[in-house]
Amino acid sequence: MSSVPYFDILDSMKSSQAIAALGALASESRLAVFRLLVKRGPDGFTPSELVKRLAVPAPTLSFHLKELVHAGLVKSRREGRNLYYGPDVGQMNALVGFLTENCCSLADEACDAECKPVAVPSRQRKRA
Repeated sequence: MSSVPYFDILDSMKSSQAIAALGALASESRLAVFRLLVKRGPDGFTPSELVKRLAVPAPTLSFHLKELVHAGLVKSRREGRNLYYGPDVGQMNALVGFLTENCCSLADEACDAECKPVAVPSRQRKRA
């Protein structure tokens, strides 16, 4: 079995899916929710944990989560009486792949290495 990263699989996302995902992330609040969920990983958070960590009202958070779920970037799961929200890593990688799949396609092949998505460790990221 090959170990090709998910984002290297071309045509894994349609333009309409990418537009929905990018639209969902085009809100400072939803982007904050999504980034927190990505940090946490597949375990996710309950809505009450998210409300505490992000200091947003529950109805507002509910609206943002609904938009992220609708865009396919977030999944929910029920465990007993609790509902957990976590990132859909496959969709996130598909979006990155969609955005970079034609990177440097009109340039020479030497630029291909510069176009590959690279995860930057959080301590090296500059705060805006």
